[in-house]
Amino acid sequence: MSESMLLAAALGVAGGALAVGLVVFLRRIVLSSKELGTDAEQATYQTLHLASRAAKHLRGGIDEPGAARAGKHLRALLGCDSLAIVDRSGTIAIDGDEAVRPVAERLAAAAIASGRQQVQRRIPIGAWETDAVVAPIIGSTGPLGAIVAFASPVRAGLVRATGEVADWVAAQVELGELDASRAALAEAEVRALRAQISPHFIYNSLNAIASFINTDPAQARELVLEFADFTRYSFRRHGDFTTVAEELRSIDSYLRLERARFGERLKVTLQIAPEVLSTVVPFLSIQPLVENAVRHGLESKEGGGRITITAADAGAFAEITVEDDGVGIDPEVLTGVLAGGTSGGEHVGLRNVDARLRQVYGDELGLVVETNVGSGTLVRMRVPKSGPRRPSAATAPDGRLEP
Repeated sequence: MSESMLLAAALGVAGGALAVGLVVFLRRIVLSSKELGTDAEQATYQTLHLASRAAKHLRGGIDEPGAARAGKHLRALLGCDSLAIVDRSGTIAIDGDEAVRPVAERLAAAAIASGRQQVQRRIPIGAWETDAVVAPIIGSTGPLGAIVAFASPVRAGLVRATGEVADWVAAQVELGELDASRAALAEAEVRALRAQISPHFIYNSLNAIASFINTDPAQARELVLEFADFTRYSFRRHGDFTTVAEELRSIDSYLRLERARFGERLKVTLQIAPEVLSTVVPFLSIQPLVENAVRHGLESKEGGGRITITAADAGAFAEITVEDDGVGIDPEVLTGVLAGGTSGGEHVGLRNVDARLRQVYGDELGLVVETNVGSGTLVRMRVPKSGPRRPSAATAPDGRLEP
């Protein structure tokens, strides 16, 4: 075979391999595009992705630096040349050309004052011109700021989209304010529980300790240590969450102090599954149930009674119950208490714990209470062993879980 024929054969083999490789490559591209869905599905995904990325930066308001971080994603969402987010004070976050800053400030101030969307054409920016659409960000209390989108030219689609984005931003800001209000409410409820513990329990505990000082000094010293442990835990300043183990340790100190007062009238049974001890629960969520059983179940019952505390493994949940054989609660009164009605300050622990559980885990995981007058009371709470939802209105501002 001549040298020219060998060269032609080699080139043919190389060309065939290249063609096969190209076919395989194109086939992979086609299959990949099918996996990603249609063009409309890909566009929907991209829109939702950008909105999700922007949302987390807007929950704290439209001030810097959150607005600047959100602006990057909102600019991509709108497909404009530059984007400005301006708050009520005139602070501007810009993604794009900084040369538009003075124009953005002027247009935003006019839109905030009028509360209406506006379109400006052929705006001079140095040596060039651009168009702009400005939409006020209107919250429930009035204008929060404005969005200014710059493009050449501004088309009808951008005008509509900018208005929709401004409304969406307002909703995100107000959701952030709602989260902050819920967190403040949760903290207020914890303070209410501490206030409930303070006047009644502390007075009785100190009286009980005083009664042992002369007759049994060693017992008095032990009770002082239990009192210190209990109050240190109850009045700590950090952490919205704790563990079942920590909560039970505080309950043990509480019951030791109450038994010093009740003597043999107060009997306690504990049934605790070790595997649920590390489960994260809202701070002061179990102890108020035990205190409610003592104060409103057994204190007024002649001869005292028994409290049974259980913590059981229930699959994905830890199920905790506090049961007493005391005087019980009128179901109608209980319904009013859990609904937030007044009850002379009674059962505030039940109401606050129920409200906090619903805030953290949802309404389906509020307290379940079984009771009737003269029939005792059983209170059941179920918490996910996986921990509280994220994000949660009841988490600390830095999102920390306190073990």
